[in-house]
Amino acid sequence: MPSTVDRRAVDLAAFPDLVVIYLGMRVRTFAGIKTLLGLGPQIDKAGVARPEGLLHFENNIIFRLFPLHIGMRWYWKDFDSMERWTRSEPHRTWWQNFIRDSGGTGFWHEAYFMRGGMEGVYVDVNRPPLGFQAFARDVPMRGPMFSARQRLQVSGDTPPQPLGMAESDLYQSGASGREGAEAPPMGGASSDASVP
Repeated sequence: MPSTVDRRAVDLAAFPDLVVIYLGMRVRTFAGIKTLLGLGPQIDKAGVARPEGLLHFENNIIFRLFPLHIGMRWYWKDFDSMERWTRSEPHRTWWQNFIRDSGGTGFWHEAYFMRGGMEGVYVDVNRPPLGFQAFARDVPMRGPMFSARQRLQVSGDTPPQPLGMAESDLYQSGASGREGAEAPPMGGASSDASVP
């Protein structure tokens, strides 16, 4: 009997450098609800503005009520476009503020690259583990793990970190994990230049 199911695939040949990134925020404390609800509309607005290189975005595709957890998926033309956006407004300010105070939430992202490679970041994400954390060892974001470009071994120089956001600004020398974390100086710009 012939199938009546309409099966389709996509031809991604025109997107050899495609990057798909899943991002999410999970509430850890009561105050985190305010943080999450405050950022949601801003993130929607950023996607609607269609920054250069953003091909498509889908917000609120991951949802869990307890603990409250919302996630999204964004499609970028290439790594450079995504990295450039993370260093621009409004992302730069969001990231700078989050690194100073996560507002009772945890943030994570996982990125998947058409040319190969994957990476994930989990900031103030405690248990239960998420995504790669569920089966891979997590390590402090220090040294070669500090920026997405370095974690993925993407060619080219890592652009300079914005003022106050370099690894040496955020962590005492030799610190690992959360020990030694310091708030960046007031007035610094933002974003872990990589994607968080």
